Amino acid sequence: MDFDPTVVTYAELLDIFWENHNPQTEPTCRQYMSAVFYHDEAQRQLAEETKLEQEAIHPTIYTEIAPAQTFYRAEDYHQKWYLRNKSLLIRDFNAIYPDPADFTDSTAAARVNGVVGRFYTADRLDADIAGFGLSEESNELLRSYVQN
Repeated sequence: MDFDPTVVTYAELLDIFWENHNPQTEPTCRQYMSAVFYHDEAQRQLAEETKLEQEAIHPTIYTEIAPAQTFYRAEDYHQKWYLRNKSLLIRDFNAIYPDPADFTDSTAAARVNGVVGRFYTADRLDADIAGFGLSEESNELLRSYVQN
């Protein structure tokens, strides 16, 4: 994801992060750690404030607040983790994105990965599903993830 402050503010991004993230998940290793990155002092302060708000709700938080540094993309086999094991969906995405780099960079694939990971609500799926470009069979499979 690329952060564009002309589209969404850092504060809005933090709200989305905390609403869609379990900060109590203990990382199994550093490469799977939960972190909020900042680029300047104002962002650091805002990130720390929102973490304190979360600590009032959750007794233990593993999310780190750290300065943004060089970002390295995860290996291909880590990309779209939930989606990768769904052959029907992958078949559709391979037809849409023959180049694996395009699949990795796809917003639609990222969102479908969120559906398969059960991070989507039925209302949100209804609003987004047409934009995924998948077959009706795949769409029915996606609906099953939000109905359970």
